[in-house]
Amino acid sequence: MATKAQNLAAAIDWAPPPGWPARSRDECTALLTAPGQRFEMETIDIRGVPTRVWKNAPPSLRAIALHGQTHGQREFTIYEDERVTYDAWFRAVAALAHEFQACGIKKGDRVALAMRNLPEWPVVFFAATAIGAICVPLNAWWTGPELAYGLANSGTSLLVCDAERWDRILSLRDECPELNTVFVSRCDGEPEGAKRLENVIGTPPTYAELPSATLPDVAIGPDDDATIFYTSGTTGKPKGALGTHRNLCSNVLSSGFNAACAVLRRGETLPDPVPKTGLNVIPLFHVTACSAGLMGNIAAGNTLIFMHRWDPVEAFGIIEREKVNSTGGVPTIAWQLIEHPERKNYDLSSLEAIGYGGAPSAPELVRKIREVFGALPGNGWGMTETMATVTGHSSEDYLNRPDSCGPPVAVADLKIMSADGTRELGVGEIGELWARGPMVVKGYWRNPEATAETFIDGWVRTGDLARLDEEGFCYIADRAKDMIIRGGENIYSSEVENALYDHPAVTDAALIGLPHQQLGEEPAAVVHLAPGSHADEAELQQWVAERLAKFKVPVRIAFCAETLPRNANGKILKKDLLALFQN
Repeated sequence: MATKAQNLAAAIDWAPPPGWPARSRDECTALLTAPGQRFEMETIDIRGVPTRVWKNAPPSLRAIALHGQTHGQREFTIYEDERVTYDAWFRAVAALAHEFQACGIKKGDRVALAMRNLPEWPVVFFAATAIGAICVPLNAWWTGPELAYGLANSGTSLLVCDAERWDRILSLRDECPELNTVFVSRCDGEPEGAKRLENVIGTPPTYAELPSATLPDVAIGPDDDATIFYTSGTTGKPKGALGTHRNLCSNVLSSGFNAACAVLRRGETLPDPVPKTGLNVIPLFHVTACSAGLMGNIAAGNTLIFMHRWDPVEAFGIIEREKVNSTGGVPTIAWQLIEHPERKNYDLSSLEAIGYGGAPSAPELVRKIREVFGALPGNGWGMTETMATVTGHSSEDYLNRPDSCGPPVAVADLKIMSADGTRELGVGEIGELWARGPMVVKGYWRNPEATAETFIDGWVRTGDLARLDEEGFCYIADRAKDMIIRGGENIYSSEVENALYDHPAVTDAALIGLPHQQLGEEPAAVVHLAPGSHADEAELQQWVAERLAKFKVPVRIAFCAETLPRNANGKILKKDLLALFQN
C-alpha cells in the first residue's frame, strides 16, 4: 500500500532514480560520525544534561572570525557596488572590537545591532561576540517603540544602527536607561546624540585600508552567552532567546552534515569543498540567516550578496552577473522567482540550490524548483529557540517526501508528546514536537517563568504540532495555537493549505479559523493566484472537497492580489487575514 509521502511524490511527478537511496540514513550517519571523521560526535554535560555535540565544531564565534580571516582576498560580501574581502572584513572587526572595549564594553554586556542587511552587519556582530559581549540583533522592521522595547528589555549599553533605525529610536532614547553609547552608519553629517560608525572603521570600500590588527584577548567558552534573538512575537511581547557560542557554532557542522548525507544517499563520494556564491535575501536579524546561514558561509569562505530590498528582476540580474549558486529564504521568494515573466530573459543556469525555512511550503514548490531551474530544493525546521537548524531536508530526500521538513541532524533528537507533556506518542501520531541538542538556547532573557514552561531537562517544547515517520522524518502539521477545532474535529492548517497549493492556480495559501456560535470555529482560506490564472471560491472548495474530509473544506475563501503578509521570519501573519472576512 502506498504511503502518503509516496503519493505526494508521485503527485509532483517524481520517482526515485534506480538504486536510490544507495544508503540508509543510519548508514550515512554511521559513516559521517565515525571516530576521526569531520562529523564525529561526543557527549558532554551542558547545564546538567548529557548532550551529544559535534566534536569538531568551532569553540566560539571568535574562532569563526579568526578562521574567516584565513580566506584572505576572497570576496566575503557584495552590496550594490561595495565589495568587501574576508581580509578587509576582519580588519574592520578587529578595529571595532577594540573600539567597543574603549567604550567600556566588557564580557556579558549587551551590544545591540539594528540595521538592514549591510556589509557593516557581520562586522558589528563579530566585533561584539569576539570580545565576549552579547550581541542583540534587533528586528529592522520594528517600529520605534518596538525597538525601544528590545533595547530596554535586553539592557543594551551600546547600540550600532543605520540612520533609518536611529530616526525611529532617537525620540525614545529616554526609555532605554542603560543605553550609553550609539554608533550610526550611513547618515548625512553627525547624528544627533550619537557617533558616526564611519569615524571608527571607515566605509566598506575602505575597510581594506585599515591597519592589520588582532582581536582583543578575551577568554570565551563554548557555553558562554553570545546572542539574544527576539522571537517573532506573533502573540504577546517578543521574548529574548539567550543563545550561546555553541548554539551558533553547531550550525557550521549541522549544515555540512545535511549536505554530506545527500551525497552519500546517492552513493557518491564526498567532493572537496569549493567556495560558493549565495544571494542572501532574508534579514540577518533572524536566526535562519545569521545562525544557519552566516556561520557556515564564513567557515566555507563563501561569498554573500545582499540586496537593499527584495526585487525579483533585480535578483535575476544579480544571479546572472555574479553566477550565484544558491538563494532562497522563505517559500514566497522561491515562488516569485518561478512565476515572474522576466525570468526567461536571464541566464540563471548557475543556480544549484534554492532553500528555505521559517514557514511551511507547498509540495508543488519542490517540483517547480527542480523543473524550472534544474536546481535542488532544500528546507529544514528550526526556531529562534533552537538557533535555527534542527532538521534538514534536501535533494532527492526532499523530492521523495515533499511534505516533510526532514530528519533531525545527528546531534539532535525529536519526540512527539501529548498535549499535557506527560506521554510520548508513537510513530505517525500527531502531538507537540519537542526537540533537544546543542542548538537549544539557554532560555528566555529575564523571563524565568516562560523559561521554566518551555525548556524542560534539555528539551524545548516547540508549540508545533507534528508527527514522525518510521525513519524519523518530521512532518509539521500546524502551530498548536493555529489548529482549528470545528465541532470537536481537529483541522490542521498545513493539510488544507497543501490541498489548495496542489491547485495549479494557487501559489500562496493560509487557513484561519472563523468564530462560529455552534461549532466553535470554521475553516476559512486566503489565497493568492499565479499571474494570469483564474479560480473562484466554488472551484477551490470543490477541489479541497475531492481531497479531504468535508469538515475540512473552507467555508469561505478570500483572494489576495499580492502574496500573503508575512513577518520578517517568513511566517504568515494570520491575524491580519481576519479582516478580509469581517464584512
